[in-house]
Amino acid sequence: MTRSPLRVLLALGLVLFAGGAPAPAQGQSQAQEAQGFTAGQRAEILGILRQALRDDPTIIREALAGLEEADRRDRSEAQRAAIAGNADALFRDAADPSKGNARGDVTIVEFFDARCGYCKQMQPAMDALLRRDPNVRVVLKDLPILGPNSVLASRALLAAQRQGRYVPFYDALLSLRTEPTEAVLRQQAERAGLDWSRLRRDMDDPAIGARIERNLALAQRLGIEGTPALIIGNTLVPGAIELPALERLVAEARAGLTSR
Repeated sequence: MTRSPLRVLLALGLVLFAGGAPAPAQGQSQAQEAQGFTAGQRAEILGILRQALRDDPTIIREALAGLEEADRRDRSEAQRAAIAGNADALFRDAADPSKGNARGDVTIVEFFDARCGYCKQMQPAMDALLRRDPNVRVVLKDLPILGPNSVLASRALLAAQRQGRYVPFYDALLSLRTEPTEAVLRQQAERAGLDWSRLRRDMDDPAIGARIERNLALAQRLGIEGTPALIIGNTLVPGAIELPALERLVAEARAGLTSR
């Protein structure tokens, strides 16, 4: 994109104000130019810049907005690349539990913590989406990041999968308004028709711990920092969203499939 002389001047002025140390990905060429100026030239540039900002203060606002937009685009591109590079682990891991249509044309990957209030808040919207759109699959990735009881709940959920009861147990735990202590997990497991003795043994299986570690490593590669986090198409959505936003993102992902 062509830069106006004033914008180039502003970029150079920002470099000069910052002592010639911009972020590596942005402003590098301007930094090299700024380092070649004499002290007098640097002072003149700063003088012109100060006057320009006095005449039109919106310049700095527009420049900062442009930098924020460029940073957002960079992050989005990096996230899309990370999603593409981890597509098998995200969308095609046969070990992952799922809800909805197993052959759905759009897959949503949800990283969640069973103790996460925002995950609980979003569950009704996700269930409504699955009722309204029978061609969506939701892959569930346990991401226990909120303490020991989160890990305990994830171990119990993955152990429940071995008895074919992951989804009803997931629904029960996401509806809980109390801590998922071992006693509470046992109560909920028995209500969901699980064999508690077998479940408790399986919870300590190292293979279940390894699956949780893989989920944590995958989240780290994607830059996920909290729950819930959704992958819809090539988009990473941090945080809980409402049903209309879910439907819009699913429609965009579906449109992307038909345009290939």
